[in-house]
Amino acid sequence: MLANILRASLLTAALIVAGCTDTTLSGISSGGAKAEKPLPEKVVAKMKAKGMTRTSPVMARVFKEEGKVEIWKQKNNGRYDIIAEYDICKWSGKLGPKFTEGDRQAPEGFYTVRPAQMNPQSSYHLAFNIGFPNAYDRANGRTGANLMVHGACSSSGCYSMTDAQMEEIYAFGRDAFRGGQTEFQIQAFPFRMTAANMARYRNDPNYDFWKMLKEGYDHFEITKVPPKVDVCEKRYVFNQTAAEGGTFSPTGACPMTTQPDSLKMAYQSYQTSYQAAFSSATGSKVLPPKPTIAGTKEAALVSEWTKKRARGERVSMEPPSMSHDGSVAVSSRMGRIDSPAGRRMAEQEAAAAAKKKAEEEKLAAKQRAADEKAAAVAAAKAAKEAPAATAPLPQPEPAMAAEAIQAPTVGAPTEKPGLLGGVRKKIGNLFGG
Repeated sequence: MLANILRASLLTAALIVAGCTDTTLSGISSGGAKAEKPLPEKVVAKMKAKGMTRTSPVMARVFKEEGKVEIWKQKNNGRYDIIAEYDICKWSGKLGPKFTEGDRQAPEGFYTVRPAQMNPQSSYHLAFNIGFPNAYDRANGRTGANLMVHGACSSSGCYSMTDAQMEEIYAFGRDAFRGGQTEFQIQAFPFRMTAANMARYRNDPNYDFWKMLKEGYDHFEITKVPPKVDVCEKRYVFNQTAAEGGTFSPTGACPMTTQPDSLKMAYQSYQTSYQAAFSSATGSKVLPPKPTIAGTKEAALVSEWTKKRARGERVSMEPPSMSHDGSVAVSSRMGRIDSPAGRRMAEQEAAAAAKKKAEEEKLAAKQRAADEKAAAVAAAKAAKEAPAATAPLPQPEPAMAAEAIQAPTVGAPTEKPGLLGGVRKKIGNLFGG
């Protein structure tokens, strides 16, 4: 059965491997030494051990969440095996597809790279265009251009590698084209499409799109041959052959198709195992999902931010982010000013801030004056009321006080006032009387 599956899955290989002239490939090697750098000897030895040749066909897989680029090469038996894996240096945006020009999303889907898309003179060291938008993207109104895998470790919607990594990746494609491959497939996924990961994202708004990609992912996992990819009814279809007279139209109805029974059986068996693992994963503790794009609305917000930034307007350091509940978060950190329009905007913002500050200071001064006036009135009132409240009581004269304090002796004769009375008192005191 495996042989039948292999024959069915080699439909794509038969289409993409063909002769190619030196004239067609002349642009590949026009970038000098960096574009002609050979693969390391240890990689060549590894290929030989796996039954591959230096010029045998290649394909690539990209996984955003894991941050990996895989290079696969065809072996002597027609099946593909992984030959190299690289850490992505940078990719922009979130998990989820690219929707519109300027949304800074790195694409997800099945893309085709031909010799003309190789750029040995890229300002990002070396590069190849992945072919976005493809037939699926165009059918669904998705826009964008110049989406690359390139060096320089800098990304605005691309998959960026280090220069050393890109030299090897470029060499894999270059050698395969020189060996006769006319195009190679690059499969870009949000994550490795295992049951556990699909369970993590089962409530995500991008889930239906990812389920569609997973069918192509599964076909490759089963056959280890790049799937034949077509588009009809605005969706991907994999390893299907149109009935006689039928054609695939990206926006039209899907034609009647056939597929080898052996491939159908293998796929059904694979799905049975997957469903059991998926059910088990939904009830177990898993890593929380990573941020994903909230559809076309968030893409439009980021695209507008990108346009303003390109015009040199003063915008936030990071693009706005929309949650799946519709709420929008915008960073308060503002970016640099690098154009006349941006400088004018900054001057207007500075003038508005100065005016606001002056108004606030004026109001504060007015409030201080009112407070000081109220305090003065209160102090004056308190001073006026203080004497009446704290005036001392009248005091008796000293003599009167002495007499009042010294009570008369009971039975003693009352002294008569006057000079004679005083003399008598003094004489009496001298003689003890």
